[in-house]
Amino acid sequence: MADSPVVKAVLVDLDGTLLDTAPDLAAAANAMLADLGYPALDIGRVRGFIGEGIAVLVRRVLEAQLGADATEPRLASALERFERHYAAANGRYSAPFPGVGEGLRTMRELGLKLGCVTNKPMRFAEPLLARFGLLALLDTLVAGDSTTAKKPDPRPVLEACRRLGVPPGACVLIGDSAHDALAASAAGTAFYAVPYGYAGGGVAAEFAAAQRVATLAQAAAMLRTCSQTEVRA
Repeated sequence: MADSPVVKAVLVDLDGTLLDTAPDLAAAANAMLADLGYPALDIGRVRGFIGEGIAVLVRRVLEAQLGADATEPRLASALERFERHYAAANGRYSAPFPGVGEGLRTMRELGLKLGCVTNKPMRFAEPLLARFGLLALLDTLVAGDSTTAKKPDPRPVLEACRRLGVPPGACVLIGDSAHDALAASAAGTAFYAVPYGYAGGGVAAEFAAAQRVATLAQAAAMLRTCSQTEVRA
């Protein structure tokens, strides 16, 4: 499309897009529950709670075992326990999804600037990405505590664009959830959806209409062949 803006940067979600972090998060959640005297949850159940930050995940885990009314008075203590266990487990059981390293390296070869936009706090996101050699491939990392809001708010996406010096219309955000799609739409970036993450796509119209890519490697190949890397929304 001749009038489409040229892609200059790619932003990528972390949990469920770059890395399969559900095993670490489930291990920390179940260690927290054990501390509080409650039975463990299946990893599949915990996987469905991922995507809106640690505080939301902990609340959902507690509600699953205690119910909503009993969760609030235990939340602060549970969050402290979870973060302690997660600091010990962070990256231990995680793994990159297929095509992640190849895709990011190809994007860099294309001259694209790269950023990660995640709802995970910086103190967990940075060492996790470094552990798998992904931090060195990024030009910026915007974490859940880098701005005053988390996705689906557009502010983290806009902050990443600002840091990269690229207008939102020249960026693509790649993610696995409706929250990613909503953040991209509100920020004015194109959105590519991967099918393998935790959120199951959600129900947002922005996700349903998204460009689908099987892997980051496929996204990179598409950007390479898409008419001098024009955005395809």
